[in-house]
Amino acid sequence: MPANLLFRWLKPQDFARVSQLQWIARDVVEGLSGGMHRSRHIGASVDFKEHRPYVHGDEIRSIDWKLFGKTDRLYIRQYEDETNLRATIVVDQSGSMRYTGTRSDGLSKHEYSVRLAACLAYLLISQQDSVGLVTCDTKIRTNVPARARPNHLRLLIETLANSQCNGETDLGTVLQELLSICRRRGHVILISDCFGDPNSIERSLAMLRANYQEVVVFQVMDDDEVDFPFSNRTMFRSLEKTEDQLLIDPSSLRQRYLENVKSFQTALREGCSRNRIDLIPVRTSESFSSVVANYLVQRGRA
Repeated sequence: MPANLLFRWLKPQDFARVSQLQWIARDVVEGLSGGMHRSRHIGASVDFKEHRPYVHGDEIRSIDWKLFGKTDRLYIRQYEDETNLRATIVVDQSGSMRYTGTRSDGLSKHEYSVRLAACLAYLLISQQDSVGLVTCDTKIRTNVPARARPNHLRLLIETLANSQCNGETDLGTVLQELLSICRRRGHVILISDCFGDPNSIERSLAMLRANYQEVVVFQVMDDDEVDFPFSNRTMFRSLEKTEDQLLIDPSSLRQRYLENVKSFQTALREGCSRNRIDLIPVRTSESFSSVVANYLVQRGRA
């Protein structure tokens, strides 16, 4: 990949933060090539798992003769194979992701999400894992199948660079559509502001978990959306429904707005917790590579 294409999205300091990190699967995974993650398949590997009684037809070379000498019984040594992870990065490109606040260094939520996705893709492909990409709004717009080849990173970043935000969002429906794409065990990494019905989102996330997907949600929001700093009379326009706009006094709505945001965040957080899903709140004023690094440190400790 030409360096200028990659450096457009990732700076040298971003590489420095993530190059020494590893994304390790918590659940067992399926893969086609040798890698660093636990596999659900039993095979020849250096990591011993357990013994089981010998049955007719088992290979004699798998018998633990030392255990036979101690117990006078035949047992087979079983091992856990290690394999590569298959991850699908899902990037929300609905209209609300176009918002750019005053503290985000000129980045919209979507531009920030593109950089975050590129950072994750670089990390995973660097450790020889397969990475795919899905962009969506009310439905899936782009689907790049997962590959592990180094030159696959170029396709992922070009697709991210060409994605545009428009229209409404229906995250619950999109996550259900993912079931037809994520048919094998793997990871779904969702990058979105998660605006929508928390109950619908939770149901769809639960379906992905039931389909043997480990799910991680990076919820990207602008500082303005979190603390609502507006004071003067302001014209608010919908980024998803272009005809909707309203001139209001923000001070009269601030308390109710903050209560609604808190209620929404609580519902989303509890829904993710019930389904054993990591929810990482992210602000666009934060360094995206630092967000990844901090999460992986916490993930490693867990």
